[in-house]
Amino acid sequence: MESEQLFHRGYYRNSYNSITSASSDEELLDGAGAIMDFQTSEDDNLLDGDTAVGTHYTMTNGGSINSSTHLLDLLDEPIPGVGTYDDFHTIDWVREKCKDRERHRRINSKKKESAWEMTKSLYDAWSGWLVVTLTGLASGALAGLIDIAADWMTDLKEGICLRALWYNHEQCCWGSNETTFEERDKCPQWKTWAELIIGQAEGPGSYIMNYIMYIFWALSFAFLAVSLVKVFAPYACGSGIPEIKTILSGFIIRGYLGKWTLMIKTITLVLAVASGLSLGKEGPLVHVACCCGNIFSYLFPKYSTNEAKKREVLSAASAAGVSVAFGAPIGGVLFSLEEVSYYFPLKTLWRSFFAALVAAFVLRSINPFGNSRLVLFYVEYHTPWYLFELFPFILLGVFGGLWGAFFIRANIAWCRRRKSTKFGKYPVLEVIIVAAITAVIAFPNPYTRLNTSELIKELFTDCGPLESSSLCDYRNDMNASKMVDDIPDRPAGVGVYSAIWQLCLALIFKIIMTVFTFGIKVPSGLFIPSMAIGAIAGRIVGIAVEQLAYYHHDWFIFKEWCEVGADCITPGLYAMVGAAACLGGVTRMTVSLVVIVFELTGGLEYIVPLMAAVMTSKWVGDAFGREGIYEAHIRLNGYPFLDAKEEFTHTTLAADVMRPRRSDPPLAVLTQDNMTVDDIENMINETSYNGFPVIMSKESQRLVGFALRRDLTIAIESARKKQEGIVGSSRVCFAQHTPSLPAESPRPLKLRSILDMSPFTVTDHTPMEIVVDIFRKLGLRQCLVTHNGRLLGIITKKDILRHMAQTANQDPASIMFN
Repeated sequence: MESEQLFHRGYYRNSYNSITSASSDEELLDGAGAIMDFQTSEDDNLLDGDTAVGTHYTMTNGGSINSSTHLLDLLDEPIPGVGTYDDFHTIDWVREKCKDRERHRRINSKKKESAWEMTKSLYDAWSGWLVVTLTGLASGALAGLIDIAADWMTDLKEGICLRALWYNHEQCCWGSNETTFEERDKCPQWKTWAELIIGQAEGPGSYIMNYIMYIFWALSFAFLAVSLVKVFAPYACGSGIPEIKTILSGFIIRGYLGKWTLMIKTITLVLAVASGLSLGKEGPLVHVACCCGNIFSYLFPKYSTNEAKKREVLSAASAAGVSVAFGAPIGGVLFSLEEVSYYFPLKTLWRSFFAALVAAFVLRSINPFGNSRLVLFYVEYHTPWYLFELFPFILLGVFGGLWGAFFIRANIAWCRRRKSTKFGKYPVLEVIIVAAITAVIAFPNPYTRLNTSELIKELFTDCGPLESSSLCDYRNDMNASKMVDDIPDRPAGVGVYSAIWQLCLALIFKIIMTVFTFGIKVPSGLFIPSMAIGAIAGRIVGIAVEQLAYYHHDWFIFKEWCEVGADCITPGLYAMVGAAACLGGVTRMTVSLVVIVFELTGGLEYIVPLMAAVMTSKWVGDAFGREGIYEAHIRLNGYPFLDAKEEFTHTTLAADVMRPRRSDPPLAVLTQDNMTVDDIENMINETSYNGFPVIMSKESQRLVGFALRRDLTIAIESARKKQEGIVGSSRVCFAQHTPSLPAESPRPLKLRSILDMSPFTVTDHTPMEIVVDIFRKLGLRQCLVTHNGRLLGIITKKDILRHMAQTANQDPASIMFN
């Protein structure tokens, strides 16, 4: 038999090595789970899609693992649709891997037959590099477009350039000869709304008119953004990173990375940033880049037909997204590795690096900020840091950890309340209210009125001779003989003290509004608001330390290294360290965050302060809860995500977790050759399970394999249409040989081709610690529990998540797809 030869040739020869050597890390992708609340849908049954199977492993008491490809009965032609996945289901990593290996073998075996086959082989080999190149190009171009449009629309709230309507405020005044050093942002070509409407540039009337127009534009942008999201692409809201993490772990959400989501997210991200809400564009840019990766992957059969391979492209795309968000290509690769990717093989590392490089190159070519840099707030410092300064840096780390812990708890509590009350049913109203409160409070304070990226730029920038900001209003030493780059520490002037009070108010405002803004139904990133909060706190601490060193330079802590007239303290550096600490406290990123901030500043010298602050913020945050904000939102939405960072230390066994429990009805199973088509259809209609174990007989309970609900339905429908004589009373046979039947019996239906004959099994005495590890590392959807070869029950990914919630004293029902 041809199928028997395949069985012996491919199934057992190198069975374990063939799976492991091909690094199941290499495969990943398709939808991820985002359940948005514009229309409340019954999300609870969606997760039944976690129990599906394909190719699996078998673990015996001795711990050996056998594996196999998905064995097709070669006498039957493949059934269209079998082996695909429904929405809100988890992919079968091992089956996808085996499918890809089989495709690779087929291409390799044919490539010497003709020049055309060789060309196809080369195209297949290079398609990975082509798809990440296209993803990088599209990500860089879209990021440049978003940056330019957001800058122009942000300035539109304050006025308009009459010389050229498409110029923002800064570009409008570039060519003017009538600007002064103190008021470099004022020129005749730029008109505020008060000047245009009532003809007054100064005075109470002008202030009130500008205030009204600021609120009007903020509300208009926010309303337009939430309306577009609600009507055209509900998946375009939020940052997208929790869902992308879930998608990369193998979950499918159709449409989450589609063309409509990409188009609406790009447009609404510009509107949301321009509205002045306390959000950033950096997180959503990762979602935008992943949409590009997903769309381009459909151009290449290698990726379009294999969900696991698609996820390789998504990992590279997320690196490109961070690369253009922060101008940090290496930080982007590390972010993909540390924060979002579930599997990250070496091949994906190279492709992520290349995608990040291409995206950064395109963005640099567009030069959206006109400063030849990839980000608005690129800075360079020239003053070294001193050992004593580690103490305030660590204090900023503590502040970052406390802010992170507070924000996660407060934001999750508010999002949970939004889900459980009527307030969540009015997303447009919520966005309008948040935007109105933000605009009304933000306008009077110059630091909250500023675009958040501009604010971070001002806080990061060191005070030089060309700075006219009130943060640099120091009392100058009249005896200074000449202007130098490194201005010595000086006493703070009135402007500095005034700025500190305004910054304190801005800090309180940002903390409160960010809690209520993250999670509303517009694209909203968390990186920039968190960095702004840290930068404000850091700048205040930096000015305090600077003044302390100036007035008390004879203290022993300053005596050795801070002489009178020396430039000892750089307040901008404190702002940068505070920004990194607060972002680390919220996301619990470490290595990638330090590299991103290092690439932002271009100074290797400040890596130690950054590392000290980021690690301190992580330790302090972990003391209050080990989850970062993205993991917390994954848990809140009930996505089926097994976090590899989470430890499982309980001593339960597989028998304690498996279903059915003692009080449950018996396990729904199929027998090898004793059931009819009607019996199977009745079982499918009466249950909601996504797969059924197949056993030899009800008496023996010996396991034969596992059949998926979707595959059974498709196969039976296909057989009724294409095969004559298949009726409800036809016997269904999963065995290799059809049993002898009476002559008058209807034609039997052979379904061996859809049977997974090597489902992963564990014994009832396997510790759950090992079972959880197996699920994480192999990306399983379920495994079967046996005792001496007899089937006892099944453990699905949902069962694992419920059990982990129970051991953490949480309500298991509350964590599944709320």
